[in-house]
Amino acid sequence: MLEVTIYTKVGCPYCAAAKKHYSEQGIAFREIDVNDTPGAKDKVLDLTRGQRMVPVIVEQGEVKIGFGGG
Repeated sequence: MLEVTIYTKVGCPYCAAAKKHYSEQGIAFREIDVNDTPGAKDKVLDLTRGQRMVPVIVEQGEVKIGFGGG
């Protein structure tokens, strides 16, 4: 089973586009709002090596920063 986690924030058009893309592909994902989830901002900074950017998509252990469909 494909494991996908998307770190997002409210109002981010790229986050919305990423969620729409995975939904349309029928791929289940776990969404983590960086502003509502304790520790999520620190996790994103770890995953991105200090970049303050969303969405951050973790798919099968591979980290993707940003999404081009927004």
